[in-house]
Amino acid sequence: MKLKRILSTIMASAAILASQATVVTYPAGEGVETLDDFTVSVRQNGGEWQPVAVYPVKVDEVRGTRHCVETASMAYFDFDGTVEVAVKYNKGAVDSARVRPLSYDIVPAIDGTTLTFTLSSPRNLSVEVNGDIFHNLHLFANPLDAHRPSAKEIKRAGKKGSKLVYFGPGVHQLPGDTMRVESGQTVYIDGGARVYGELIAEGVRDVRFYGRGEVHPKGRGFGISVRRSKNIEANGPVVTQLPVGGSDSVNVTNVKSISYYGWGDGMNVFASNNVRYDSVFCRNSDDCSTVYATRKGFVGGCKNITMENSTLWADVAHPIMIGLHGSATEIGPDAPADTIENIVYRNIDILDHQERQIDYQGCFGISCGDNNIVRDLVFENIRVEDFRQGQLINIRIFFNKKYCAAPGSCVKNVLFKDITYNGNNSELSIIAGYDPTRRVENITFDNLVINGVRISDDMPGKPKWYKTGDMARIFIGEHTDNIVFK
Repeated sequence: MKLKRILSTIMASAAILASQATVVTYPAGEGVETLDDFTVSVRQNGGEWQPVAVYPVKVDEVRGTRHCVETASMAYFDFDGTVEVAVKYNKGAVDSARVRPLSYDIVPAIDGTTLTFTLSSPRNLSVEVNGDIFHNLHLFANPLDAHRPSAKEIKRAGKKGSKLVYFGPGVHQLPGDTMRVESGQTVYIDGGARVYGELIAEGVRDVRFYGRGEVHPKGRGFGISVRRSKNIEANGPVVTQLPVGGSDSVNVTNVKSISYYGWGDGMNVFASNNVRYDSVFCRNSDDCSTVYATRKGFVGGCKNITMENSTLWADVAHPIMIGLHGSATEIGPDAPADTIENIVYRNIDILDHQERQIDYQGCFGISCGDNNIVRDLVFENIRVEDFRQGQLINIRIFFNKKYCAAPGSCVKNVLFKDITYNGNNSELSIIAGYDPTRRVENITFDNLVINGVRISDDMPGKPKWYKTGDMARIFIGEHTDNIVFK
């Protein structure tokens, strides 16, 4: 396949120099649309300010029951050491500003319409002016790119003997809106590039997706998808969605997923094992991170799924959703149960959750259906900011006739450790089984803190006739055993 390349001599020289720098910026390639709501620049050690290209990115605002598309901003650069960032707001006066996640404790200085702050480590951020979260700046301050190909490798890309597929700065339309990647290939999407279409790793192994640019269809759909493959890595690019199905040994690092259309899940896992996410950013128009069993033709359970050091923002539905789909729907109600086990979420910031449908609420959603067995889960060191609408926790075995052919079998052995929520919008959380044979068991909350109050079975002020969940607005229903607050 002949690939469109936009790689001028100036760009090539800049890339070589940038690889030796401690701040790397990526000018927008020819034909790539930019946006001027914000002007962004960076510098180090009081040196010269370097401009950072700002791009439009579509996000989803649900008004009532309708999905409404809004255009926010996005910018990215790479650095090591310490960098000073200046963000100029070009749409009017700045009455207030904040940089999230709030746990990073980044308080910008405000001078007129310009915000400045300093970073000493890579961060995926949201810069919000006057409380506007739908026209904000998504600012991705990346580590230096260790996977960038050399100028010689770029020149040989696409030729006989080269395993590199290179998309240079500029606009690229994939023929037929898809490209299937072969085993052993590396796909590099350079900063300033925008690739329209879907990159597919299916039935392959040892494939790498690297870079800083964007990959997404012109409408709804996946940017990168991994299907029935092994030993796959994605590091750095911006995509709409990145699902993993029927695969093993997949590592996703510093990938950003932003979607705006209905059912725009960010990073799904279907019937896969040994999948690890590190330092990802998900802002999605449906669930951000899911772990499901048999689904979409991928058959089996899930084992050893980890997400850590990441940021989740659900404009609708769940930041985290586990257990809904399994073999009962795709094979039959009497199909053997799928097992979802050894799932870890660690060091996560949840920025938002907005969902009116009670069946689909929950920053932590464990909705066990389709005869699934869900067990051995850990949620550790997770900070939940004040979301707009929904529940903090929803753990249920249930029968959702819209998506399931049977209720789930069990949920057991779940640890919530060092979880904090600060906010006023959480509705009543729910923990409930289905019947005497389909139960929720062994749920432990160790250091759950809600608005500064530590919730425990022996907490001060709790009457003896109260359930501890009453103190946290968590309804603990029937068919549950050993729900412990430490």
